[in-house]
Order: sequence, then structure tokens, then C-alpha cells
Amino acid sequence: MSDLIDVSGRLRKMPAEAGEPVTYSIAVGDSRIPLNEYLGKQVRIDFEGVIRCINCDRTTKKSFNQGFCFPCFRKLAACDTCIMSPEKCHYHLGTCREPEWGETHCMVEHVVYLANSSGLKVGITRGTQVPTRWIDQGAVDAIPMVRVATRYLAGLVEVACKAHVADRTNWRAMLKGDVPELNLAEERQRILGLIADDMSALKESHGPDSIREVDEDGLGLSYPVAVWPEKVKTHNLDKAPEVEGVLEGIKGQYLILDTGVINIRKFTGYEVRFRVLGD
Repeated sequence: MSDLIDVSGRLRKMPAEAGEPVTYSIAVGDSRIPLNEYLGKQVRIDFEGVIRCINCDRTTKKSFNQGFCFPCFRKLAACDTCIMSPEKCHYHLGTCREPEWGETHCMVEHVVYLANSSGLKVGITRGTQVPTRWIDQGAVDAIPMVRVATRYLAGLVEVACKAHVADRTNWRAMLKGDVPELNLAEERQRILGLIADDMSALKESHGPDSIREVDEDGLGLSYPVAVWPEKVKTHNLDKAPEVEGVLEGIKGQYLILDTGVINIRKFTGYEVRFRVLGD
């Protein structure tokens, strides 16, 4: 029989939507292939040796910051160090690489949240990126804690929180389904109590309306995983351009195969052939 799916093109981050469980697609070129229905099927990804920048379409020998060529990595605001460390935002100093981009992506409402992906963590995201950001991190629960006027302020609140809670996900534990049970509403109150002095100082400096604690409901998330891996082995298209295995699950931005896991987002911009193999 012929392959069930056979598409080629530039790989992108997997689109996902909240549901019971989360529903995933894989984006290859102009194709969007729903993945949940292919759990238990043999899939194959072949890297065809070409990487194209997702911004300018330039061919590049190496991908920077998940899909950019080096010149775009150097010039785009989306690749600046303040994206990873928002407390270093320099928009207010007039030195933003792309002020218009900063206005639409950074000078807008952000959410500081708590999530449980491999244990308790703090994170930030634009208000419009809830719950996408939580899904991308493989969180099983997440809850808003503080809403702020800008990304910079979100970074300052996150820095205060990091004195008491981690800001990283243990991705191996996340992929094993090794996640403790947590009451995030109670954790929110505990953390807010610990950072009360920091919050007061930030409100005094930036105005009381720019930062507000919220008592919003959290969101529980489940993922299409049939088999959790006991050990996490990773596939790397740069080292082995052919990846094949039975699709046993999807979580975060990872495909879980019986032969190992692959972080699809890591290989954004790679030209690949994706197949779901027929019987």
C-alpha cells in the first residue's frame, strides 16, 4: 500500500489547540497534517539537507534561534537577548532593534503565570499567547498570577519570583509524564505572599495600574500520549537526517516515537519530507 501521508517542505513549529487531549498538527511547507489520528502509526522524517531562514528565506548552513539565518539573528528584535531575559528590555532607552515590532509584541499586556510541567515553575507570555505557551511547555496545569502592562514589567516580576521558584522545565521529566500533583491556586497565593514587597516597590515605580494580581482560574491540559518513554533518547536531524519510528505520543513540541523523541520546534526552517507509512 502507498504511504498514508507524504509531504515535503520547510518545517515549522507544530500548531496546537487545547482540548481533551490537546490536538496537534505538523506544519510542513503549506501542508498542515493532523497528528493525533496517527498515534500508533509508523512515521518518518527525512532532512533534505537545506535550511532556509523563516524570516528572509535565505539558505543557511546553520539555524539560529530556531529558524533564523545569522544576519536575521543579529538584526531582528525577536532574536535579541531581552526576549530570553525580558528584564533586560531596552525599548524605553530608544535602542530597540525594531521599535514597531516592540510596540506590538512587548509594549502590550503580559501574563506572569505558574505552571506544572515537570514541577512548579514561573513563566511569562503575552496575554494573547494563553494557553499556547503552556501547551508548548508541556504543562499539565497552569494558572495566571499577575497581569502587567509590558514585557519588561513581566520580566521584573519574574525575577522576583525566581528567588522562590524555578523558571525552567525539566524536559526529560516532562516527556516521561513524571509530573507531581500541585494545587496551583494555593501556590499562587504562597508566591504572591513571598514577593509582596517586590510587588509594592514595582507598583510605586511604575504605577499601581501597570501591575495587578489576578484571581483567575487555571487550566488543566492533557496530551495525546499512548506510551510514556522510560528513558528519553533524542533524535537530531543534524547528526542523523533520517528519523523513523512508531508515533507513541505528542507533548510540548516533541514527537514521542518508540525510537526516541524529536523536538520539532528545534528544527524550524529545515526542509524535510514527512511521511506516515502505510501498511
